[in-house]
Amino acid sequence: MDKKWYVLRVPTNKEDSIKQSLERQVKAKGLENLISRVLVPTEKISEIRSGKKKVLGKKIYPGYIIVEMILNDDTKVAIQETQGIGKFVGAEAPSPLAQHEIEKILMLEHQAESGEKPQIKIQFNKGDSVRIKDGPFENFDGTVEEVIPAKGIVKVLINIFNRPTEVELEYWQLEAI
Repeated sequence: MDKKWYVLRVPTNKEDSIKQSLERQVKAKGLENLISRVLVPTEKISEIRSGKKKVLGKKIYPGYIIVEMILNDDTKVAIQETQGIGKFVGAEAPSPLAQHEIEKILMLEHQAESGEKPQIKIQFNKGDSVRIKDGPFENFDGTVEEVIPAKGIVKVLINIFNRPTEVELEYWQLEAI
């Protein structure tokens, strides 16, 4: 039988500790050949806090862990006996994730583990009112015209001498008003 990926409900902010508990349970029961991987899907996000750039691991699906396993009575018991795990996600019976869903999750997980460049978290959308907090246009107010997440750039329309002018700024140079 092929292993499939299943989603388990767990309390939010307890995903990592429950993952470790499940891994210990699997090892204690000798089920490593039936339950091969337990994941808490995360992605790396780059944020500016207090003027300093920080790279954070953000859980993609808070309150859930994902398990690659062969579903049988032994594996169900191991999961049910692990404290903190709620139920399998599925209508009446546990249903495995679709292949395209797990490929997306695994790609993000690989990106987080391999140290690839983190995704930039930009909190602005087109039409938002912003104030420039750094650079030559400091303290100017404007409107977001375009967001380019891949480059971390936000195009803002500001008024200079009563003329609308578009300027490109890095996302951390702006604050919402």
